[in-house]
Amino acid sequence: MVRRGSVKRFFVYILASKKDGFLYTGLTSDLPKRIWEHKEGVAEGHTKSYSIKRLVYYEIHDTFEQAEIREKRIKRWRREWKDRLIEENNPEWNDLYSEICK
Repeated sequence: MVRRGSVKRFFVYILASKKDGFLYTGLTSDLPKRIWEHKEGVAEGHTKSYSIKRLVYYEIHDTFEQAEIREKRIKRWRREWKDRLIEENNPEWNDLYSEICK
């Protein structure tokens, strides 16, 4: 589970439609809920339009400010840098949703 006690955490995450497919980078304080929203099509926009539902990367931050800076930085990265970040942590591009729901 991604939550520790009552301490609020913030998550920067990357979703993929498939390996070498579309990517989406986001920020949330409730990762399981937000990924569920993407998977169920509750979240309107880019992820719903392009069926971007696979959680392939996430990281935890202690403050919203840290997470927001990191999210914006990743969004500006070249695609190959994002791919490298994902593959260093998740070489098979597995969906990590079940991992965060344990």
